[in-house]
Amino acid sequence: MGATIRDPIVSGTFYPGTRDALSAMLSTLLGDEVDRRCAPFDAPVGLIAPHAGYPYSGPTAAAAYRLAAAAGRPSLVVLLGANHTGFGHTTSVGDHDAWRTPLGDVPIAREVVETLERGGLPVERDPFAGEHSIEVQLPFVQHLWGSTVPIVPICVQFGTPGVIVEHARAIVAALQGRDDVLFVASSDFTHYEPDATARSLDRGAIEWILRLDAPGFLQHCIDERLTICGAGAIAMLMAIAGELDLIETALIDYSTSGDTAGDRSAVVGYAAVSFLRRDHG
Repeated sequence: MGATIRDPIVSGTFYPGTRDALSAMLSTLLGDEVDRRCAPFDAPVGLIAPHAGYPYSGPTAAAAYRLAAAAGRPSLVVLLGANHTGFGHTTSVGDHDAWRTPLGDVPIAREVVETLERGGLPVERDPFAGEHSIEVQLPFVQHLWGSTVPIVPICVQFGTPGVIVEHARAIVAALQGRDDVLFVASSDFTHYEPDATARSLDRGAIEWILRLDAPGFLQHCIDERLTICGAGAIAMLMAIAGELDLIETALIDYSTSGDTAGDRSAVVGYAAVSFLRRDHG
């Protein structure tokens, strides 16, 4: 039986559809000065990065990945994606053999997927079929570290704090205390509000994130009726960060689509946030 490949669904729309054009865009976004050290991570790194089309959110996503590159090279990338379709469970783990982009095929860490399944997390493919949030992160990973660093794709819906924390602990347990893992929560922030409104709403949400208060963040999303599409993924990353002592949080960059597209009447917000250990670096 042949390998199962998850083919790209937004190649040529959210990002360039050819290797050369995609590489050129990533080089421009990340800059010539980006650090591509080969030294392994000496501590886990957590990031929030946006997943809109690169012309819109690419500069903010690149800011997040520049920080990760400065930390070294991960041996595994756990991608916590939004779930825009509603298919599957609160947490769904993908079990393809590899994910494809114009830059090549990225292997799935099947042993981690199997451990997560034994730990009670559902393994299923439906949530990933039409979901772009994880795919959009992959070219950044490939451009910085090649296509040999394996990934674990996980779709996360908005869930109760108890479920989110339980699943976060299962993910941490499956990784057996490894210190060379990059965790990325893929999410855009406020959708289709005037620029000033979006910035205000997002500032309030980011304050909860920087405090590492996952239950408070989720409740704030409900109370304010926020349109943060990856709120579940963000909350799960916050819970993972708490388990791994990644308590040094920082807002790396914030922008809206108004900054790149020019129209500020109805924008989408983008944030890059880092989660590090206090003694990191």
